[in-house]
Amino acid sequence: MYYDGGQVWYGPLVKLRPLRWYDRIKTGPSPEDDALLQLTREIAVRLDSRFWYRQIVWGRFVRGGVGWMITMPVISREFWLGPLGIPLAELMFPEYLKGKLSLDDWRILIDMHLLRLKAFNSGRMSRLLGVMALMILGAFATLLILFYIFVGRPWGPILVFPASSAAILLSLLWVRRSLRTWEFELDGNAASQFGTEQVTLVLEKMQGLDPRATLSSLADRFSAFWSPSISKRMEELRDQRFVGPPRPSRMPKIGFRGRAIIIVLGVAIFWGSGVIAGNLHVRGQETIACVTNTCAALVVIAAVGYWSAILGALSMVPVVARRVRQARRKKKYQV
Repeated sequence: MYYDGGQVWYGPLVKLRPLRWYDRIKTGPSPEDDALLQLTREIAVRLDSRFWYRQIVWGRFVRGGVGWMITMPVISREFWLGPLGIPLAELMFPEYLKGKLSLDDWRILIDMHLLRLKAFNSGRMSRLLGVMALMILGAFATLLILFYIFVGRPWGPILVFPASSAAILLSLLWVRRSLRTWEFELDGNAASQFGTEQVTLVLEKMQGLDPRATLSSLADRFSAFWSPSISKRMEELRDQRFVGPPRPSRMPKIGFRGRAIIIVLGVAIFWGSGVIAGNLHVRGQETIACVTNTCAALVVIAAVGYWSAILGALSMVPVVARRVRQARRKKKYQV
């Protein structure tokens, strides 16, 4: 028995089913695969995508994927290297779109897919989920303390769980609103590059081709609750609310030089606090008991400097890894 290109062969004649769901839904190639692969590579390099796409495939799928497409990483040596490597991937298109769109339409759809893939893998999604978890945990802890004080045992801890369901519901609705707004912003980014009319025309074509656009099943209605429908996305594009340059972030971005300055300042604060504490309190002693407010303040300042240097050094790791990956990509691949 051996494995060959998604098919499992047992002996010389018997062919078994593919092992992965991804291999089971694959279909035949298309004459425009080479042009689509070249187009995908150009867009991936421009958007600084994590993957280098090696192949275009087609598959029988309706749900799943990001923006009507599936990016499937290929297990390789570069995949395990993480940010330092350039992992390979395959891009799967749905079978119902084969031969239905022009190359310009595919350019917009691939750009929207890679934009969403990059956004979903960014720190913004992690921050969103982290804030939701903090909201739920904070509400649960607050209700637990209040019920314990005003209700007491044994009903206080029991009533916390049904009361915290309201906090969970509100946090889920907040996440839904944030995700929908995020979708509109990504559509606005595509419209800023290709034009609102072109992106709207592509979405109109997808509304007629995508089986999910009719909301005929319960799963489609549930998906539309979390992510906006195609008609809603076209309506937001026509309103021009999210079209234009991206809104500046409220949090300032700290570059490589700023992180290095934070590390130096953290080390200086930590070292300076130790020197001052040694001159004021140690005086030849090996160990001392910190009983004064000045000594406690120096300990706190030293801890702040210590952790600032540690966190600043850790934050530089992804920056350096990103620059190394970009240099490797430019050197290895020429599009």
